[in-house]
Amino acid sequence: MVLASPVSNLHSAWASRLLEGLPAVTGDLAELQRRGRAALAATPLPQQHQEDWRFTDLSPLTALTPRWRKACPELPSDLPAPAPGTLRLWLDGRGDPLAGVVLPAGLTPLSPAELDGALGHSLAAVGCEHHWPVQFNHATAGRCLALRVSGPEPISLELVSAASQPESLLPLRLLLLLEEQAELELSQVLLGSGSSLTSLVLEAHLGRGARLRHAVIALGEAPACLLGHLAVEQESESRYQLSTASRGWALARLEPRISQLSGAAHTQLTGLQLAEERQVAVTHSWVRFEGPDGSLEQLHKAIADGQGRSVFNGAVRVPRAAQRTNASQLSRNLLLSPQARIDTKPELEIVADDVRCAHGATVSRLQLDQLFYLQSRGIDVELAANLLKRGFCAEALQQLPTAAANWRPLERLLRQGSPLGELP
Repeated sequence: MVLASPVSNLHSAWASRLLEGLPAVTGDLAELQRRGRAALAATPLPQQHQEDWRFTDLSPLTALTPRWRKACPELPSDLPAPAPGTLRLWLDGRGDPLAGVVLPAGLTPLSPAELDGALGHSLAAVGCEHHWPVQFNHATAGRCLALRVSGPEPISLELVSAASQPESLLPLRLLLLLEEQAELELSQVLLGSGSSLTSLVLEAHLGRGARLRHAVIALGEAPACLLGHLAVEQESESRYQLSTASRGWALARLEPRISQLSGAAHTQLTGLQLAEERQVAVTHSWVRFEGPDGSLEQLHKAIADGQGRSVFNGAVRVPRAAQRTNASQLSRNLLLSPQARIDTKPELEIVADDVRCAHGATVSRLQLDQLFYLQSRGIDVELAANLLKRGFCAEALQQLPTAAANWRPLERLLRQGSPLGELP
């Protein structure tokens, strides 16, 4: 007889309590909810003996008791104004974000039939339709913001979400279809506080020559947690540029997964995550080239302080069909405390023989010679350290869409009073 471990029993009880508190399935996602809830009931939470979850401590997640709340979260009153020419939508997982909104030319909602035909396609293409966080989102999300982007004019869109009610659950589901040569700048801002849980699943299909410049700024306060999957398909000559920045969550796990469907596309991934106190910040990226002449530029940065833990796993797959692939991957990390931990694993799997692929990883502390140089110019040691940390972070934020600048991401990431450094 095999006995269940105390950890697996705890995880099963956590999922059972969550499922019991969900409302009846309804709306355009009813069938998806049914399948998700059946899968969630039958699938245990990930365990640390699974390779993809080996360094992810789920105790911040299982310490929460998230509940579905019928009332919509209120829009925070202190948000910065949207950038000129940018459409801001408020996503609360319950109400219709398009109600009363006049969409710009080139941006149209998908019909229920189009939604039914496209939903889940990108998840399957990048191989994550059965991942536990995705099934969790399936089980809990009642709405999907589904948009088609077309035409030659670039569109700037900002999506803002906030989970602030105690023990609240915020499931977000997005679907974007970019037609040939379409161009979209998308800024997503995720705010979390209290004992809340935010679940995000985004699917995007980029047609031939389409361009998507995408930012995810995730600002949380422990014990809030965040689970996010980004599934992107790219046709030839398309460009996908993703910039992510996160801090403050008790647990934040982001998983960008990209498939270049026929090669000859370009992908650029830039990430920055900060972990302090006992926070856990995790990024698992996955990029697969299905054809020749594709390219990838990836830079991931992390700062760990206090007893924080940062995890990065970047997987790149280059099968035989992907000749002449040009891929570079770099992980750079600052370790600021003896109790902090950084686990980094750039990973290349190459079968094609005509490629230019490279990866690297560094873990270091603030450089004493740089601190000495600044001190020799009359700058005290604390301010010198803060300036070096700002410079380290600023490099990773240079690729953010223009509309994201209104959020002052650098100042919010290195917030005043943080152990990571007070602003000069």
